Formats: sequence, C-alpha cells, structure tokens
Amino acid sequence: MFNQYPLWKNLLIVSTLFVIGFFAIPNIYGEDPAIQILATRGSAVDSDLEKNIRSTLQKAGIIPKHIQRDSDRLLVRLSDTEMQLRAQDIIRDILGNSYVVALNLAPSAPQWLTNLGVLPMYLGLDLRGGVHFLMEVDVDSAVRQTEERYVSELKTMLREEKLRYRTIVRTNSQGIKASFRNLAVRDQAYDKVRKEFRDFIVEKQETDEFQLVLTLSEAAIGEIKGFALQQNITTLRNRVNELGVAEPLIQQQGKNRIVVQLPGVQDTARAKDILGATATLEFRSVHESAGSAHDLRRIPLGAKLYPMREGGHILLKRQVILTGEHITNAASGIDQESGSPDVSITLDGHGGKIMDAHTKENIGRRMAVVFIENKVENQQIGDKVIRKRHTFSEVINAAVIQGRFGSRFHITGLDNTEEARNLALLLRAGALAAPIDIVEERTVGPSLGKENIAMGLRSVVIGFCLVLVFMAVYYRVFGLVADIALAVNLVMIIGVLSMLQATLTLPGIAGIVLTTGMAVDANVLIFERIREEIRNGNTPQASIYAGYEKAFSTIADANITTLIAAIVLFGFGTGPIKGFAITLSIGIVTSMFTAILGTRAVVNFIYGRKKVSALNI
Repeated sequence: MFNQYPLWKNLLIVSTLFVIGFFAIPNIYGEDPAIQILATRGSAVDSDLEKNIRSTLQKAGIIPKHIQRDSDRLLVRLSDTEMQLRAQDIIRDILGNSYVVALNLAPSAPQWLTNLGVLPMYLGLDLRGGVHFLMEVDVDSAVRQTEERYVSELKTMLREEKLRYRTIVRTNSQGIKASFRNLAVRDQAYDKVRKEFRDFIVEKQETDEFQLVLTLSEAAIGEIKGFALQQNITTLRNRVNELGVAEPLIQQQGKNRIVVQLPGVQDTARAKDILGATATLEFRSVHESAGSAHDLRRIPLGAKLYPMREGGHILLKRQVILTGEHITNAASGIDQESGSPDVSITLDGHGGKIMDAHTKENIGRRMAVVFIENKVENQQIGDKVIRKRHTFSEVINAAVIQGRFGSRFHITGLDNTEEARNLALLLRAGALAAPIDIVEERTVGPSLGKENIAMGLRSVVIGFCLVLVFMAVYYRVFGLVADIALAVNLVMIIGVLSMLQATLTLPGIAGIVLTTGMAVDANVLIFERIREEIRNGNTPQASIYAGYEKAFSTIADANITTLIAAIVLFGFGTGPIKGFAITLSIGIVTSMFTAILGTRAVVNFIYGRKKVSALNI
C-alpha cells in the first residue's frame, strides 16, 4: 500500500528525534557565574576544603548557590558577577598559593543531566565573551639558541679529539666560525665536524686564520623553527590549563604566529601575564672570588657579574648547573622559618642526579638561583614603533649549601606571594622554546557576547517566522508539515552540537540560518513535484509517492555538493570559518533527515491510511 512506513522505520525516526532532543535540553538552562578551584600537585580537593570555603564565604555574607566537588576540582556557583569577584578575592586569600583559583561560567543544568553526560554546547568567544590574543613567535631566536648550544658541543668534541683551536664563536648573521693554528689541524677538524654535525654545511675558508664556517642547512632551520612553534603551542596549552579555562582555542596561524582564544575568561590581565611570560630559572655556583673582589670591573675568567634583587652585584660562574627545563613540578607556599614566599621545586631524574652530585661535592659553598625574564619594549623611532626584546637576569637567592640534596628543595627570595604563584605556574607549565610577543589583543565583554547572542537569536527567529508564514500560506497543510520539520531541524542542530561538545560561534549562527533556508528548499522541491504529478492526472496517493521519490536525487545532489564545500571549509579554515562549516555540515545532514524522512512520516500519518480525493497543497 502506498505511503506507509514500516513500524521499524517510524520507531527509528522517533527514537532518533528523542535522543537528539534529549541532548538539546541542557541549553535551556543557561550558565552561572562560578569560581573554579583546581588542585596542584601536593594539594587535595576534599570535604575539609569544601567546608572551609563554604563557612568563610558565609561569614563574608556570600551564600553560594551550590558547591560541586570532583576528584581534582571544586566549583562554587554564585548568583551574580559582583558576588563572583568578591568570592574570588576571599578564596585566594584563604587558600594561598596551593590551588589555582579561576573565574568561570558553569552550566546550570540539573545535576542528573550532567551525571548522564548530557552537557550544553560551548559558546565561542564572540558569544560568551573572553579574550583573543595573536602571538608572534621569535623563531629566529630558537635558531640562535641552537647555534649557541652547538658552539659548546663543538668545543667539547674538539677537546676530546685533542684538536687545538683558537676561537669558536657564533657569527652575528648566522652560523659558527672556528679558527685553528695551522692547516693540518683545520683539515682534521673538517673531517670530524662533517661527520658529527650533519645538520650543518661545513666549508673551509682560506684565510690566514685557517677557519671553518658551519652554516645550518635550510632543512635543519625549518625543523628547528617548526619544533619551536609546536613546543610553544604545547606550553601555552599547559599554561591555559593552569588558568582553568574551558574550551580554549590554541592553534597555529601562518609560519610563526599562534592564535589563543579564551572564552569566558574575565581576569584578562592575569591571562595576558601568564601566557606572555617567559620567566625561568638557572642554578649557578657563586664564584670563589665573589666575596673578596673589591673591583667588580675586573671580572675573572669564567665568571659573570649578575645584579642581586636586594641590591648590589655578585659574581657567578658561567657554567650553568641546571636550567628550568629539568623542573617537573613547582608549588608556591610560605617558608616556615622566615615567613616569606617560597617555591618548592621537583626535578626530573636526570636533573636530580646532577643536583645531587653538585651538592655532594660543594657543601659549604654558595649556589645562586638566577631569575631570567624576557621583556619587550616599544621604542618610537621616527614614525615607526620598534619592538625590542631585552633579557633581564637577577639573582634572587644565593645560599650556602648546608647538605646534600637531589630532586626536591625550596627556593626563597621572591618579592610576594603573587610572584611565587606565577613563577610556580610557569615552571609547572614548562618553558617556551622561543620568546613570544602579543601583537594583537581583543577583549569581548560578557555584555557584548550577550548582545551578539540576542542579535543572532533575533535573526534566526525572524528568518524562521517568515519562512513559517510563507510555507503555511503557500502550501497549506503540507506547508504546516514543513514548518514542523523546520522546528525539529533547529532542535536537532542544537542537540548534535551538544552531543559533539562543539563550539557555537556567531558565524555558526549564520550557518544555522542558511541550513534553515536549505531545508525549505528541499520541501519546496518535493511539494512542487507533488503538484506537478497531480496536474499530470495522478491520484493524490501516487502523487505523494512520486513527489518524494523523484525529488530525492535532486535534493541529495544539492546537499552533498554543499556538504563537500563545508568539509573543505572546515579542513582549511580557521576560527570563525570552522564554526560556520561545523553548523553548516550538521545542518545539511539534519535538514535532509527532517525534510525527507520527517515530513514523509508526518504526511504518511495524515494521508497514508485514507482514501484521499484531493490534497491541500
């Protein structure tokens, strides 16, 4: 019999709509201003912490809506943004530096939905508010650092091979220049260097100084720059995780730039400080003449003069004991003896062995902790603003080694708890492989995000209503069926976005509006085909059947070609383009489901079991 779906197909349609519609439910509830508390290593999120925070907030006149405790985090929901900011200051004061305290926006859907894993879709930066950074990576600096490391390795290799050299220096442009005493030694070194340093192009330079010139190959330079960029992306992700940001966007743009978008971030100044900071530590021995040298202008060989934070200068050995890259964990706290801020350091296995060996052999001698930070200053030269990078190094601590220690120890000498907390965060997240500059910064306030949501919602509603009215007037009963399918299609798009935990952006809303029109196109093709079949003298039942069957190939061709374009946009686009491509792709699939299967099921329900003499179309 014409125009009746089998029971299994009807059940499949209903169950699909039920499941996807169920996932769309959390989006009705909105979000609460919240404070997210994350435990660092060595700290715990337990019931005592929850009770402490609850009682302290209540004493300050702040009543949380709800406090949710998971294994490694605590989420404090509050009524409004003003109360959220007050609560953040109070919680930071009572917790000190053992926890990461971040402002956030938390979904306010019922807990039973969350327990089932049914979560709302994420809102992008343009809808939720937050901060956008465009960062430029100084990849040339990574090349320079690599060459400096190779200078040290080249010296070591030549000493081990007993090949005497005069000087080995890194040139101002690019490359390494080594000079030797005579031609024979130079030629022996040439063979060894070519064998050991395969990333370099090694050339003899026929001068009086018998020189070798080492230049990194283009392939090696490209590999170094690519590694520096990827390492910086990884480090930035770690730092963003320390800030407690949900659904951040961190991706490469071009050859040397990184885009960072942090939706929902309200403390933008702290985010900028943490992401752009390049602070790290070095551990060096204090030079033996440091205490007796009266004329600091005469610096002994193998020593370097450093400023001290509390004033004055100190001589340190040029040889570095350890760098910050061996640090696996760092936690800020308060020194029990002095009451000043400190940072407890944990080293990796290799770093622990080095520190253990050094402290074993140097008990009674001093070891200094050097704080190193890269800063960028803008200088006005004529009509141009030149960005210059300066490296600031200062000794924050120079203490006598009292006993042997390895992987775990404390450092002091920091100005305040904020500096201790930030330094610990940076050391945990890892060092940047190359310095970065923030070349563009945009902040989207929550109010602007709400305005974008309102405008986007208004555009969807207006377009939706106009289409509903047109379809109902022009196609009558069939138009009303199409209107039902449009409403269901909208719910399905939201449900699928929630299932995939995708991010909805303003261009994504444009994609939803576009797919609404495309869904109508499919119904128009079907309904016009039905009208044509009726004009050809077919019965109503045969016209309905033929209309859906014959229009299917046209609808499929149009939607598949558009879907291919959307996939290409997603593959090659960035940011807003991807948001548009995601909603367009989802909308194409759901619109085909609702326009073909959905409307057919409803039309079958209305006309399929009847002997129909005429159609309202």
